[in-house]
Amino acid sequence: MDTLLVFSRKAAPSAGQPSRALQLMLLTLILFLASARAFAGVDQKYPEVRQYFPAATRFGDISGTPPAAPVYQGDTLIGYVFESVMVAPVPAYSGEPINILVAIDQNGKIVGTKVLEQQEPILLVGIPVQRLYDFVARYIGHHVKDKIVVGGSSSPGTVKIDAISSATVTSMVANETIMNAALEVAASRNLVKAQGHAAAAKATIRTDFFQPTNWAGLTGNGAFRALHLTRDDVVKAFAGQPESGLADDPTAPVPGQETAPFIDLYYADITPPSVGRSLLGDEGYAAIEQTLQPGDELIAIVANGIYSFKGLGYVRGGIFDRLHIMQADKLFLFKDTDLIPFNDVALADMPPFQEKAIFVLRHGQGFNPGTPWTLQLLVNRQIGPLKSIYSTFTGSYEMPAAYLSQPPSTALTPPAPAATGVGTAETADNPLWVQIWYGRRFEIAILGIGLLVLSAILIFQDWLVKRPRLLENLRTGYLIYTLVFLGWYSLAQLSVVNILTFISSVIHGFHWTTFLMDPLIFILWVFVAVSLLLVGRGVYCGWLCPFGALQVLIHKVAVALKIPQLEPPAYLHERLWAIKYIILLFLFGLSLQSVGLAERFAEVEPFKTAITLHFLRSWGYVLYVAILLGAAVFTNKFYCRYICPLGAGLAVSGRWHLFEWLRRRKECGHPCQLCAVECEVRAISPLGPINYNECHYCLDCQVTYHNDHKCPPLVERRKKREKRPGPTVRPGFPTPATQGLAGNDLSAETAST
Repeated sequence: MDTLLVFSRKAAPSAGQPSRALQLMLLTLILFLASARAFAGVDQKYPEVRQYFPAATRFGDISGTPPAAPVYQGDTLIGYVFESVMVAPVPAYSGEPINILVAIDQNGKIVGTKVLEQQEPILLVGIPVQRLYDFVARYIGHHVKDKIVVGGSSSPGTVKIDAISSATVTSMVANETIMNAALEVAASRNLVKAQGHAAAAKATIRTDFFQPTNWAGLTGNGAFRALHLTRDDVVKAFAGQPESGLADDPTAPVPGQETAPFIDLYYADITPPSVGRSLLGDEGYAAIEQTLQPGDELIAIVANGIYSFKGLGYVRGGIFDRLHIMQADKLFLFKDTDLIPFNDVALADMPPFQEKAIFVLRHGQGFNPGTPWTLQLLVNRQIGPLKSIYSTFTGSYEMPAAYLSQPPSTALTPPAPAATGVGTAETADNPLWVQIWYGRRFEIAILGIGLLVLSAILIFQDWLVKRPRLLENLRTGYLIYTLVFLGWYSLAQLSVVNILTFISSVIHGFHWTTFLMDPLIFILWVFVAVSLLLVGRGVYCGWLCPFGALQVLIHKVAVALKIPQLEPPAYLHERLWAIKYIILLFLFGLSLQSVGLAERFAEVEPFKTAITLHFLRSWGYVLYVAILLGAAVFTNKFYCRYICPLGAGLAVSGRWHLFEWLRRRKECGHPCQLCAVECEVRAISPLGPINYNECHYCLDCQVTYHNDHKCPPLVERRKKREKRPGPTVRPGFPTPATQGLAGNDLSAETAST
């Protein structure tokens, strides 16, 4: 009994402690939970993969080289799932790759795609991101070895997929991302045979070999290849597609000009000294060579014709969206930072070309001069304000064997005939920003005239305000000019993003060329900077802002229709002013972390929707603009007064202006309140002074200032003069009325504080 009692005491758990069996169960549960992620398949992270493989019974985790997750039906392998960024990261417009979830089956067919992450600026703040989702979904059902070309191609055996309108570079990057990643995974798992040019990959350029030659020699031996397109070639490529409707559409058929040149383009790798030195001369080639890093390649492009291979997409986006290189299914993009001015040509027999450019393919991009490559030229047809369709034309290239240390493995392409086209190079030899300014000389001229007119208005404002009807017509006409020409036509709408970008460039390294790339925006900012220094914020906000002009014009129509006007109480009005300054501070703080992030939140500005994109956006953006414009019907310039961060930034910048050209009287505010009540943005204090931080320089108060039938002090003085009896006038002496009038006018014009 004692023994049993002792055993029972040893076996019994002490108070507050779990039994050994319970401890073991808890430990097992903890170990199981800790290791659950190790046993979890890719379907735990991406549940949608179950839809890609409905028959799957088990999903593995992402592993191997390149990383991919196997998918099983029982014990049978039926496909793979992977993230493209782990397999084939391709830098996109933003400089960051687009990460796409891709699923392929055992036959190499793509069965599923989904965008996981992207930072494309045009999709973040411009084009709806749903278009990218729809674009990648088009790859479902295609094979990993399909030759898919965005926008179509003139080459046989290719598959056409329409690009995202106004986002061709993003489309091409997504295409390369999906197809390269899928092909690499499929080849690594022996689903398809690997592709490549192993023999050519070993070839290198003979930098010590130089054999001078002329243009005929360079085109004759295949160093320069040609891509010749007639107008009929392009018309046939767009057969069955919607018409542009534009009078100057270069892709439209023109009777009698079927064989006229659309573009005669020549391209070459001019890194070999025999090509580069012959083309540029010893000094020109040496000057460029000094700027290159080991492994950099020089690609020269020259062309004549009605179509520009440069286009203007690079001006705002920084990437030449019409011209690309494909090598072994790898896409190479040309950026504005890769462009080298192509000035003097040493070849006497080389014909003149309208456009010339030299691009650098950086050594880190993986370009191989010994491997054949293809030049792609995208031709676009504009079928709407923001919608285009595309067709791609290609030309092959292979380095002549004489310029390589080892011959390529494939036969040389037959040489192309020399061109006989003529043209002028009025701007081709100038720096890039000069070429852009020359190309937009019409818009620059119209803007210059408009700014001269506005300057005259400001200089002669005292004369104009005495003629109210003339000033009203002039102001209305100028606001229409601002909205239609500066806004909807030239897209010259300033933004708070411009201020944030400027501050960021000052902090991280300022370069004038960055801002010279858009001439209208640059000229406007110079004019605004001068006006801020002289009289403050009001000149831009009252005369040069397209969205502000749209609000004023809408309000004028509302007043003409006698729609009731609503104004917040004075105490609320002054507190609402603070909102735009809070928004500005918030955006400025974000820009210190990331300008791209600040640009996303800068959508509080309706400018992109209403002005730049002509209301062609998703319904949420359009609804936001409609609300703001609806508010302007009842409260003039509601957005400008209370929300606009650009206006806040200009107010801060122009706070310490040099002059105050808006006149005030000693009676203003004591007791007269007429101008304070009539001010369209209520920038005049009931005490009399004008708040230049909020003034939009409409000049209405100055019209009242000179109106002796409206301004109470002048009305009173006029009535007193009219009541005085007419005195006897002695020859050669002024009348008392004239003396009194002069004295009153002089004493009345006192400066405001």
